[in-house]
Amino acid sequence: ETVVKIAPSGAAVLILGETGVGKELLARAVHKYSGREGGFVAVNCGAIPEGLIDSELFGHEEGTFTGATSSKPGLFRSADSGTLFLDEVGNLPLTSQYSFLRALQEEAVRPVGSTEEVPVDVRVIAATSVSLDEVARRGLFREDLLFRLDVIRLVIPPLRERTEDVLHLFGHF
Repeated sequence: ETVVKIAPSGAAVLILGETGVGKELLARAVHKYSGREGGFVAVNCGAIPEGLIDSELFGHEEGTFTGATSSKPGLFRSADSGTLFLDEVGNLPLTSQYSFLRALQEEAVRPVGSTEEVPVDVRVIAATSVSLDEVARRGLFREDLLFRLDVIRLVIPPLRERTEDVLHLFGHF
């Protein structure tokens, strides 16, 4: 019910819950009911090496670095008119958080090696299994970025705390 209510808003969503509770499933449901025409693009922020995260998110121009044999649009542009899902956003390196914050504020990205910004219409849904509030207090996550991501907060309790869902899930699967 909550997903159906919040999905059309277009606001950023922060999903919190233990590993395995279904954060990506919930994010996909928000996208499904959002009415956004673009696709759902998911990325695990902890799975991309720190040196490549900006290129993956914002794209890059040909020849910008060794191995950049062609231009790449990046995940933000791939999610244009749709939803960008950032799983384990707490693993986003501090050096990339400012660029990410700027992309959210300006609704545009600047590919690595470019001087031009490219407008994007992307709804961001972020998820984490750690307390971003605590990580931000320790100075490992930008508070202003947390503020931008935490417009709507959804907390998914583990299945052991919502046993009434077991039969619904059993029927679904």
